[in-house]
Amino acid sequence: MGRDTVLSRPAIEAMVANGDAVVIFQDYVLRLNSWLHAHPGGDLAIRHMIGRDATSEITLAHTLQTMKAFRIGRKPTGPWANMTPPIRATPSTDLSASSAPSADAIPILAEKHGLCQGVDVDSAPDAAALSEKSADDCLQTGSQLKPKTCSRRPSPSGALLPPPKIVDEKALEAARLLPRGRKHMSPEQYTEWAIKQQKDTDMDEYPSLEHDVQLAITAKYMKLHEEIDARGFYECPYLEYGKEMARYLTLFAFSMYSLYKGWYLVSAFFLGLFWHQIMFTAHDAGHRAITQIFEVDTLIGMFIADFCCGLSIGWWKSSHNVHHLITNQPEHDPDIQNVPLFATCPSFFKSLRSTYYDFTFVWDRAAEILVPWQKYTYYPVMGIARFNLYLLSWIHVLFKSSQLGGSKAWWIRPTEIAFMACYWFLFGYMLLLRTLPDWRTRVLYVLVSHIITMPLHVQITLSHWGMSTADLGEDESFPQRQLRTTMDVDCPAWLDFIHGGLQFQVVHHLFPRVPRHNLRKVQAMVRQFCEETSIPYSILGFTDGNRKVLGRLEEISEQVRILVSCQTYMAETGESGLH
Repeated sequence: MGRDTVLSRPAIEAMVANGDAVVIFQDYVLRLNSWLHAHPGGDLAIRHMIGRDATSEITLAHTLQTMKAFRIGRKPTGPWANMTPPIRATPSTDLSASSAPSADAIPILAEKHGLCQGVDVDSAPDAAALSEKSADDCLQTGSQLKPKTCSRRPSPSGALLPPPKIVDEKALEAARLLPRGRKHMSPEQYTEWAIKQQKDTDMDEYPSLEHDVQLAITAKYMKLHEEIDARGFYECPYLEYGKEMARYLTLFAFSMYSLYKGWYLVSAFFLGLFWHQIMFTAHDAGHRAITQIFEVDTLIGMFIADFCCGLSIGWWKSSHNVHHLITNQPEHDPDIQNVPLFATCPSFFKSLRSTYYDFTFVWDRAAEILVPWQKYTYYPVMGIARFNLYLLSWIHVLFKSSQLGGSKAWWIRPTEIAFMACYWFLFGYMLLLRTLPDWRTRVLYVLVSHIITMPLHVQITLSHWGMSTADLGEDESFPQRQLRTTMDVDCPAWLDFIHGGLQFQVVHHLFPRVPRHNLRKVQAMVRQFCEETSIPYSILGFTDGNRKVLGRLEEISEQVRILVSCQTYMAETGESGLH
C-alpha cells in the first residue's frame, strides 16, 4: 500500500475499529501507532483526534515535516465526515442526531403576550423528548428562573398551561426553582434537561453545524493562520523577553534582600510575585512559543516550572494539551474536573468518568454539601490551589509511567525529577528550615508566598468556567468550538504584564504557538474573523469576567439545591410531590 493510495472510508473505519490511531491530515491518512506512546504531549492528545480530520489541530502544533513519516495513504475525495474517537464513544444519546420525537412525545409549549410557559412532562421523558428550543430560550441563568421574551420561533400550541399544584411544603423549594409547568421530573430527568438547555442555546447563538458552513469557517481560519504567519506574528520578540527577565530578576532580588534583612513576610510577598510572573514564560515554553525548538523550549519550561517553582512542566503539558483540544467538555477536559469542590455544569450530577484521570468523579453527599457554596469558596480555594499542583506534579513524575523512555525525549522525566528535587532542597530545606527562625514564621512565609499567586489561578479559570460546556458533536469545527468555550479579558495594554497573556485566551486557543507579546496584535485579526463568520466573540473586563464565573457557579448551586430538594422529598414519600 503506497502513501498516495486512496483509502476507502470503510477501510479507514476498519483500522480505527481494529485499534489503529488513524487521523486525517489535509488529504492524507496518518497512522500514529508508533507515535502514540512517544508523543511528548501525551497519548490522549492523539486519542482525541482518532477518526477525525485533525488538520487544524495538527497545523497549529506541529510542522508538516513531522507528519510525513506517518502517511499511509490518501483519504477519499471530498470533505471528511468526522468519526467519534473511541475514547469519546459513550452510550449517551446524541440529541442533535436523534430522530424526531412523535407527536405524543413533544412537550406542549405555550406563548402569550411575549411570555413563555414551561413544558408539562406527565411521564418520564427521555433526553430527546424534553423540550423544544422555544422553551429553552425562556430559561434564565442563575436564580432568575423566570420567563423572558420568547424566541422568534412560534409556539405549536396556543393553550396556556397551569402552574403545578404544590401538595407538600417540602417540595415547595424545588418547585419554585423548577421551570414552570414541569411535573413529575426526577433528578435524573432534570439533569438531562439542564444539559440540553446549554446545547440548544448554543445551537441558536452560533453558526449552523451543517458541513458546508463549518468547512467555510475552517477555510477562513486556515487563511487567517497563513496571514499571521506571513506577518511574522509567530516569530518571538526576544527583546520583550529581555524585559521580562529584568522584571523577574528584580522581584527575586527584592525577595532575597528582604530575607537577608529579616523582613520575612515582605520576602514571601516578592517571592510569590516572582512565581506568579515567571510562570507565564513557562506557559509560553510549553507551547514552543519562544524558540520553537522542542528541546530548547522544553529546557526553558523545565528550568522555570520545575526548578524555580517546583511544578512539573510534563504534567502541565499532558493536561494542557488535552484541555486545548476538547476545551470545556466535562468528561474529557481536566481543567474543569474539580468535583466535589466545584461543578461548572450539570453534567457532573451524573458522576462522570474522566478520560484524563481514568476514574469516576462520583457525585456524592460531599458534592451536594460543597458545591452549593462554591460561589463563596472559589477565591479561598484559588488562594491555596498551588499546593494541589505540587501534589499533581509529583504524582505525574513518580507514579505515571513515562511514555518517553524509548524516544529521543527520554531525558525529560529524570531531568524533571532532578529539578523538582532541587527546588525542594532550596526552598523547603535551605530557605524554610535553615533560614527562617521558627515554625510560626515558616507557616506564614509559605501561606503568604503561595496566596500571592492566587490571581494566576483565577486567570486560568476566568476564561473558561463561565463559558459553554455543551458538546455539539463531531461536526463542529475547531475554531468555532474554541470561540464558543473561551473568553478574552479586556485590559489596557500597559497592564498586559500583569495578566501574562492569559487575558487573550481566545486568541491563544486559536493560535497557541503565537508568542504572548504578539497576541494583542492578532486579537484584532481574530475579531474580524469572528465578524466574517458570524461567530460571537466573547470579551469582558476583569471585574465583569469574575462576575460571569461567579454567576455560573451560583447557577449550578441553584440546580444542586433542586436535586437535593427533590431527592429528599422522593426519599420520604416515593414521589416528586408536584402534581
